[in-house]
Amino acid sequence: MKFVFFGTPEIAAETLKLLKQNNYLPSLIVTAPDKPVGRKQIITPPPVKVFAEKNNIPFFQPEKLKELEDKLKDYDLFIVVAYGKIFPEWLINLAKFGTLNIHYSLLPKYRGAAPVQGAILNGEKETGVTIQKMVFELDAGPILAQEKTEIEPDEKTPKLLNKLVVIGANLLIKTLPDYLAGKIELKEQDHTKTTFSPKIQKEDGLIDLSGDPKKNYNKFRAYYDWPRVYFIKDEKRIIITDAELKDGKFVVKKIIPEGEKEQSFISKT
Repeated sequence: MKFVFFGTPEIAAETLKLLKQNNYLPSLIVTAPDKPVGRKQIITPPPVKVFAEKNNIPFFQPEKLKELEDKLKDYDLFIVVAYGKIFPEWLINLAKFGTLNIHYSLLPKYRGAAPVQGAILNGEKETGVTIQKMVFELDAGPILAQEKTEIEPDEKTPKLLNKLVVIGANLLIKTLPDYLAGKIELKEQDHTKTTFSPKIQKEDGLIDLSGDPKKNYNKFRAYYDWPRVYFIKDEKRIIITDAELKDGKFVVKKIIPEGEKEQSFISKT
């Protein structure tokens, strides 16, 4: 089987590593262009490109997907994990077996760019992974397989996402043979139960310390790695780096005032 893997960030690279362990290496990789990173704006390759180079797999980094139209006609399957761009309809339907996507929620819940954060924000006790066959509508494709997992009360986005990446890769590996053999009956999503979790903005991290303690703690967990939660004091942004929910109260334990070092802090809320 000749398949193309589309992906960009670390979670996509980790998925590739797990696929490799099970002898599922793509014939071609498509990832985002290198971009400036950090305060010094150093041009940095995406993790998926690093994987491609390390494993001698051909790759493309198109600015626009239209550039690929004549280069992807002879492949059997496309697999997408956090590529970062909306797929045009011609691309979704180009491969013989279509385009499969690993989505980190139990669709139709939490369609969109931030499903893991969305589940934590809403205080969900479980989430999961969906393997969907992509259609020209955001995360609305028919389902090949799903697997649930528990969200621990204090679990933050990085830990939960790492767990879901492993579940997703293993679920794809387990599902692919039957899918390619035509043995899987695709299940249409119940579109009446759709919810969305859109792309997160830096400003979304603003928190009201006098607000609902449980919601504040969920927000801290959801935005733990980025954009991180913060409050404003004396016109300065104060980032919360450690907090807990204790006796029904949101307790801030450590902070980083903008431009300063981390310091201990006990909130009065």
